[in-house]
Amino acid sequence: MNYESGVMAEKGDPITVDFDPDEDDRLEKRRTDRRRIIIIAGLIVLGLAIAAYFAMRGGTTTPAGEEDAQAPTVTVVRPGRTTVEGEITATGSLAARREMPVGVVGEGGRVVSVPVDAGDWVSQGQVLARIDRSVQSQQVQSFSAQVQVAQSDADLAQANLDRALQLVERGFVSQADVDRLTATRDAAVARVRVAQAQLAELRARNARLDILAPAAGYVLERNVEPGQTVSAGSPPLFRIARGGEMELLARLNEDALASISPGTRAQVRPVGTDKLFTGQVWQVSPIISEQDRQGTARIALSYAPGLRPGGFATATIASGTVVAPILPESAVLSDEDGAYVLIINGEDKAERRAVTTGTVTSKGIVIAEGLNGSERVVLRAGGFLTEGETVRTQLAELDD
Repeated sequence: MNYESGVMAEKGDPITVDFDPDEDDRLEKRRTDRRRIIIIAGLIVLGLAIAAYFAMRGGTTTPAGEEDAQAPTVTVVRPGRTTVEGEITATGSLAARREMPVGVVGEGGRVVSVPVDAGDWVSQGQVLARIDRSVQSQQVQSFSAQVQVAQSDADLAQANLDRALQLVERGFVSQADVDRLTATRDAAVARVRVAQAQLAELRARNARLDILAPAAGYVLERNVEPGQTVSAGSPPLFRIARGGEMELLARLNEDALASISPGTRAQVRPVGTDKLFTGQVWQVSPIISEQDRQGTARIALSYAPGLRPGGFATATIASGTVVAPILPESAVLSDEDGAYVLIINGEDKAERRAVTTGTVTSKGIVIAEGLNGSERVVLRAGGFLTEGETVRTQLAELDD
C-alpha cells in the first residue's frame, strides 16, 4: 500500500512522495554489506602487513657476535690415545682342578662312623670312614696264636738239635739223627715264617678296611652314611679336590682364545659376590666346539671358601696392551642405534659419531673404534644438544 503525503513546495504547489518499506530494507542490507566488505578488507591488509613485517625481519642478518653470544657453551675434551691393558671377559663354571674319587680299597664291610663331611679340609691319610672289623680282629688273634704255636715248635726242634749235637761227639747219636733233627728244625722255622706272613697279610688287609684320604684336599662330596654296607664294587664314597685347587672353565670364542696363552693372569668373580680371586690360565683348549664355535680356557685358582664347584663365575683375562682413546662415562651416550659421542667439528657444530666401546677402566671407557683421539668430544650434557647445533666450546683437561 502506498501512502501519499502532501508537502508544500516553495511555490505552494503540493509534492507527492511515495514511502516504500521494502526499499528501506534494501538500503539497510547494502549498508551492512559495505561494512562487512570494509572489515574483510581491513583484515586482509592487516595480514599482509604482518607477513611483510616477518618477511623483512627474516631477511635481516644477525651480527656474528650476537649469534655467538646466543650459542650455548659446552665443555669438551681431547682424549688423545692412552696405552691400556687389554682385557677379555668370559663366563664359565667352577670345578675342582684335580678331582679325586675315593672308594673302597679293601674288602669293605659295614660302615660304623664317618668323621668328615662335605666342605671339610682333610690331610693325607686321614680316616674318612671307619669299617667294622670285629670279624677281622678275631682272625688276627687266630693267626697270632698260630704264629706262637709255630714258634714253639721251632724252639723245640732247635733244642732237640742242640742236645743231639752235644751227644754226637760222645758217640751216643749218629750223624743221621743229627741231619734229621736239623731238617725238623728248619721246617719248624719255615712254618713260623709262613704264620708270620699270614698274620702280616691279614693285618695289612684290615688296615685297608678304613677309607683314608689319598692326599690332602677339600671334601667336595660325601656319599656314605654310618650303617651302610660297602664293598669294592661300590660307587665312590667321597670326592676330594686335591690340594683344594679349583679352576674356572671359561668359554671363549676363537678370536679370544687366540689372544691368550698359559700363564695369562685373570680375575675371577663368582656370581653372588663382589670378591675377586686371582688366578692364571693353565690350559687353553685345543678343540673348538662345532655347536657354538667356542673353546675352553682353564683358569687355575687356589683354595678359598668362596669358590664352590658347580657355581657360575665371570673372569676378566688380560690380553696384552692396546693404544686407544679413553673417555669419562659422562661423554659416552647410547640409544637404540648403539653407543655414540658428540663431537664439535671445525664449524663449531655438534656432530654425532658412532663408537665401539671396549673395557671399562678406572680412568674411563676405552673407545676401541670411532675416534682417533684428536676430536673435541662433548664431556657432559651431550644429550641436551641436537646434531648440527652451533655451540661455544670450553676445553677441559682429563685427569691422568
